[in-house]
Amino acid sequence: MKYIGITGGVGSGKSRVLSWLEENCSCRVLRSDDLAAQMMKKGGSLWQIYRDILGDDILDAEGEIDRPKTAAILFRDPGLLQEVNRRTHPPVRSEIERQREAAEHEGKAFFFLESAVLIEEKYNEICDELWYVYADADVRRRRLKQQRGYTDARIDAMLKNQQDDSVFRNACDFTIDNSGDFRDTERQLLDKLSGLKAGSSHAKHV
Repeated sequence: MKYIGITGGVGSGKSRVLSWLEENCSCRVLRSDDLAAQMMKKGGSLWQIYRDILGDDILDAEGEIDRPKTAAILFRDPGLLQEVNRRTHPPVRSEIERQREAAEHEGKAFFFLESAVLIEEKYNEICDELWYVYADADVRRRRLKQQRGYTDARIDAMLKNQQDDSVFRNACDFTIDNSGDFRDTERQLLDKLSGLKAGSSHAKHV
């Protein structure tokens, strides 16, 4: 089974690429944000870590983590953010590995892990390949306005905090240009998957 990490900037269209992969090849797709949200539910391992560090003030009336409030606290205190990251990354990695092993046991041809911080967290050390979903800045802006209703000011702030395109390209093994019609993106993905199929008997399920 091939272990592929997928990353890219906000508005690049990672979600659509992941959905296409789920529909068109034998794979398990794990979205890191969804995994973290699940583990932050009341009683989960991340829920306990956040509570230990930040206290009960971050909990709402139902005992769940108030994520906007928590984010605001961490934004104001880089030291706390660093401590939270240090303690939450190991259990997240352990759960990712558990799900990867389950997918391999099921006979999947691919395990795709999507995360915005694959490069920073050095997932190149454990993934077979890293893929970069690219879209040019104008396209990303248009998508964020049309699909999420973001203002120009919010988009400016988000893009300012993103890694530069050259960082993604230098760190990743394969770049998917998702700037245009998605049929072109599909052709790129099919070509890539066909190449992996030719190089691995496990990819016969593609």
